[in-house]
Amino acid sequence: MGKLSILLVPGSFSLPEFYNQTLEPVTAKGNEIKGLHLPTVGLKAREGRPGPAPTMYDDAAFIDKAVEELADQGKDVIVIGHSYGGVPVSQCGKGLSIKERQQQGKSGGLVRLGYVTCLVPPVGGTAVSVLSKAPSENQVEMQTDERGWMLQSQPDKTAATILQTIPAEEGTAIVWKFPKHSAVSFINELTYPGYKHVPVSYLVCEEDLCIPPFLQREGIKIIEKESGRKVDVTSIKADHCPNWSATQAVVDWIVDVAEKAQKDTV
Repeated sequence: MGKLSILLVPGSFSLPEFYNQTLEPVTAKGNEIKGLHLPTVGLKAREGRPGPAPTMYDDAAFIDKAVEELADQGKDVIVIGHSYGGVPVSQCGKGLSIKERQQQGKSGGLVRLGYVTCLVPPVGGTAVSVLSKAPSENQVEMQTDERGWMLQSQPDKTAATILQTIPAEEGTAIVWKFPKHSAVSFINELTYPGYKHVPVSYLVCEEDLCIPPFLQREGIKIIEKESGRKVDVTSIKADHCPNWSATQAVVDWIVDVAEKAQKDTV
């Protein structure tokens, strides 16, 4: 499996180490996988970064750079997003698909996108335009500072929405670890439908209160309409953060996605 590499794009307010319990078993099964620290995510718990808050486009460019570095090593790359991560994952990949790179005489490239209970807007849509369709009782208020960084100011309420399947005190303790997240990234419009150009797998989380199943399936329909291809859909009983609450199911899904991507490129 040396030629395949997986990049995991965290959700908003999420550090890559929040996914270690998923990444490590995937690595142990012989896969190369790395979590990315998005520019729109703060540096540590309840903090942002110096300067103005970055945009979703900064995230997409950051992902593209990581994909290109791996592709230039001749590697086939899968990019998997979670939650908000679905937006920059959709925005990324222009000129980087394996087909486009082959036309340029290059090896390696983006071979598949994966979405774990993600926000998937159409071109012109935003993270907010998708989230606003969720029931109002499941929308958590956030504080935004003078530099445009959002804070999960009510960890107990946030936990009750995104980690309601684990004990409340455990979920709340996790949310207290969340860094701040860029507010502007939630209103940046999708300008490029990356999901149009490579195969897509989607992990539906049936007990998600933050991005309810009907919104996840709307995203799947958007992808299928734009690409003209069926999405490879797997469904599990899990809340919004299966990296914590349904770890083994996510590990199994990522390994399965990797196997499918390898078959595609043989």
